[in-house]
Amino acid sequence: MFADAATEDFFRARLDHMIDLRHPLVVLTSRMPWQQIEASVAHLFSRKARTSGQPMPDLDLFGEAPTPVARQSNAGRPRVPLRTMIALLYLKHAFNLSDEALVERWSETPRWQYFSGQAYYEERLPCDATTLVKFRRLLGEEGVEELLAQTIKLAVDLQLIPTQALASVVVDTTVQEKAVAHPTDSKLLETARDKLVQAAKEAGIALKQTFAKEGRQLRFKAGRYAHAKQFKRLGRVIKRQSTVVQRLAREIERKAIAAAGAISPSLSQTLGKARRIALQSRSRKNTSGTPKLYSWHAPEVECIAKGKSKTPYEFGVKVGIAMTLQHNLIVGARTFTGKPYDGHTLREQLEQASILMQDTGMKPTTAYADLGYRGVDADNPGVSIKHRGKAKSLTAQERQLLKRRQAIEPIIGHLKADHRLDRCHLKAELGDSLHAVLCAAGYNLRWLLRMMAKKGVAFLWGLFLRLCQAAQLQQNGPQMLRVALVGAPRRPLSGAVSA
Repeated sequence: MFADAATEDFFRARLDHMIDLRHPLVVLTSRMPWQQIEASVAHLFSRKARTSGQPMPDLDLFGEAPTPVARQSNAGRPRVPLRTMIALLYLKHAFNLSDEALVERWSETPRWQYFSGQAYYEERLPCDATTLVKFRRLLGEEGVEELLAQTIKLAVDLQLIPTQALASVVVDTTVQEKAVAHPTDSKLLETARDKLVQAAKEAGIALKQTFAKEGRQLRFKAGRYAHAKQFKRLGRVIKRQSTVVQRLAREIERKAIAAAGAISPSLSQTLGKARRIALQSRSRKNTSGTPKLYSWHAPEVECIAKGKSKTPYEFGVKVGIAMTLQHNLIVGARTFTGKPYDGHTLREQLEQASILMQDTGMKPTTAYADLGYRGVDADNPGVSIKHRGKAKSLTAQERQLLKRRQAIEPIIGHLKADHRLDRCHLKAELGDSLHAVLCAAGYNLRWLLRMMAKKGVAFLWGLFLRLCQAAQLQQNGPQMLRVALVGAPRRPLSGAVSA
């Protein structure tokens, strides 16, 4: 009636019987240091108390247990394996998928399940899409940088890039835009009015007037006047919207103090945002000293001008990218708040790259950059900075290598078009930092697959032999793998160069 435990997997299909063992992703699965990755981030997921956030001791009926006993709790849903969650983050940014599309495609792709550590094919979803959100938050900057560092180390271990190539890097900055609507004074003021009304309703404050009908009418008028370039009329509409927002803010503050004697922190934050929007709409210049607010739900967004003709202004955060000079492997990705000058970001970029390269025993000694990095040699001792401003003092070989600096521009384009760097949907400044590093890790994973395919079948066969030697299967292992490779149909590798 019921299946026996010994024959439970008899009716399930093994993944290694379903997939092509020559595929670069399958070979990369065996070469990834999964145990090392899990051990480096395991402390971030230790059991925490709900209130204090400190590790909880194991308790029994007689108090705290002196030695914890390994046991499995029946309370709650089992935790998703750590390797599966890490593999999902790699695959998400390597193949440019959302969280929802990622879990759906995982259930349909045997190679992805094999990469995640599954032995048998599963038709179910690996987890809910919201689980990835919580996992990223727990992983933090330390965890995602470890994922990026492992891709750099793996490229060196597989001899896909010489170790000495890590010493010369190319640095540049770009803008990672936030998932916000294009900000205008009219839209921000209408959003502020609506949020004030909602906050008053949640606080139990009865308003004399919500200005709902007038607010919608003013919003439509502002759009029509802006389209017709009737800026005097547009200015009068925005002035009226600002007046409405300030009137609502004063009424809510007065009634909140009269009712409770003080304003709650959440209500105070809402009032502060609304007043900032009302004040900044009165003048094009920032006279208050506080940064402008370009989005209600993302106050960290900044307006950055990079001198592009198509997009003169971008709303997001500045990201610094560092890659190797010769092989286009990304060795650093870091966000910078406050719109710093490009040269002022170089020290932190090189510091991050040095930390990520620790396992390889290398660190950047030469940095190739554009003219935005002039005048920062004193802030970066031990690193030789090369740019066009030093053309007279450069040797012929250095001038030739400097021509490869512009190779970082298409890499940034690929990061935005193929690895989700163009638009960040994660919340707050932490989300910006995590997203930039994960995009770089996804790019490096595709870089590894591309380089392995470029090497061809002979290279993959050599990796199989090394795996057999590591597992002490020199007698039977190579023979079985040879049968699997030779006996399987000769399908060409995607993007591979024939051996």
